[in-house]
Amino acid sequence: MITFDQVSHTYPESAQPTLDRVSFSLSEGDLCLVVGPTGSGKSTLLGAINGLVPHFTGGRFSGQIRVDGRDTTKHRPRELADLVGYVGQDPVRGFVTDTVEDEIAYGMEQLGTAPMVMRKRVEETLDLLGIAELRRRPLTELSGGQQQRVAIAAVLAAQPKVLVLDEPTSALDATAAADVLSAITTLVHEVGLTVVLAEHRLERVMQAADSMLWLPGDGSVRHGGVAELLAQANITPPLAALAQVLGWPTVPLSVREARRRATGIQIRPRPETPTSHTELAVGATDLQVRFGEIKAVHGVSLELFAGTITAVLGRNGAGKSSLLWALQGALTCGGEIEVAGQDPRRLNANQARRLVALVPQTAADLLYLPTVEAECGQADVESEASPGTTAALLTRLGMQLPPDRDPRDLSEGQRLALVLAIQLAAGPKVLLLDEPTRGLDYQAKAELHQILDQFASNGTAILISTHDVEFAAATSQNLLLMADGEIVAAGPTADLLTSSAAYSPQMSKVFSPVKVLTVADVAAGLWDPRP
Repeated sequence: MITFDQVSHTYPESAQPTLDRVSFSLSEGDLCLVVGPTGSGKSTLLGAINGLVPHFTGGRFSGQIRVDGRDTTKHRPRELADLVGYVGQDPVRGFVTDTVEDEIAYGMEQLGTAPMVMRKRVEETLDLLGIAELRRRPLTELSGGQQQRVAIAAVLAAQPKVLVLDEPTSALDATAAADVLSAITTLVHEVGLTVVLAEHRLERVMQAADSMLWLPGDGSVRHGGVAELLAQANITPPLAALAQVLGWPTVPLSVREARRRATGIQIRPRPETPTSHTELAVGATDLQVRFGEIKAVHGVSLELFAGTITAVLGRNGAGKSSLLWALQGALTCGGEIEVAGQDPRRLNANQARRLVALVPQTAADLLYLPTVEAECGQADVESEASPGTTAALLTRLGMQLPPDRDPRDLSEGQRLALVLAIQLAAGPKVLLLDEPTRGLDYQAKAELHQILDQFASNGTAILISTHDVEFAAATSQNLLLMADGEIVAAGPTADLLTSSAAYSPQMSKVFSPVKVLTVADVAAGLWDPRP
């Protein structure tokens, strides 16, 4: 179905090729997982399948790509639209209508689908992705996860033979991600849909994949079995890390397989960590945020203490982002907010940023200068930090970005890392992060964890809204669970996650009922019966 033959591509003004003499073939009905570090070329490879590369990116291209017999160098993306459906990292950039229903129908209209057939497919796709209740909602009023599901639905409704997805679950909660992947897998098995899917959170998808493409970052691409390549790759999802700790020769691809292999292994539970922080950093009482008739946040009261990291979990649309924006003072909201004795709603932008810094879901919204170097330099000036502070933080996040690169040409993960560095340079008393791991690989997330720990040890209170359960388990001490604009549960992270069916991290599931959250907990708790 898809064949790459000695494909190379080098972006304009780049000295090194992003793809270098890449060759592989994918069969019809294959679900292929694309993995690699941030910036290794995954999005470039995906874009080449439907002709976005090189038709829209420009640059030097050689080799041949054939999709169901069509040469992508001779067919532009619009000429492949009936064959290849593509959903990029930022689905909002691809929307062309105002409402959910219209967006799903738009692609079929462009392909000349008959009205009755179109109506039938809209209904089927709304049900398939579980978004029927969003039918008439304006796209701008949806959460990031809801927008992501709508983008996938709009592509699936056109019934392409090939579906290309760039991080399709990055903004989805655990349940929604499972539902979307289940729907896609059903189409693969029962309809013969070919899916090429790039994803950083491999724990969500690797058990469903038939094969894997691994991009080490040197321009090459390796194609093979999932377990085989995970044993070699510089990508370590939790089950791969567990295999390394326990000395297993191959990587289990599912929790069930890992549980069976772990039979007889004894693990001590993680020790309880007493809370010693008493300095109140944020106090909020009866917060209320409304968007028209929608109650995004309703009656929320919370306390955040200096030096602690708290995670907020909840399904898409639960009000997590609205809560963070309210605490930062950027939303009109009811209730009381006090940060270090001040209300951020009554401060100007620069004063509020040094008190409460927020990294939004759409990190690109905070980038407006023409180069990475200019963004870093401006951040140092606005934060009154030493020159080079922001660039140094960016390096610690694992990003070696060319100083003259335009931020608009970066991947989503690279843009996010840049904004993280910009906001951290201000040294805020409170740091709010909305989906900070979206687009980040495991190494970058580990670096981010270390940076957040350092800021917390210096007294910063950190609140993270995330769908990344593994990151929440590794990073936070406390957890808030939101639903329908309210906090429905709060407490120590270990207690809430190990008692949850929906939000348990993989290590908790593998070794249940022993209370462990991460591979580090497993390694620390391994019990050796020998004297």
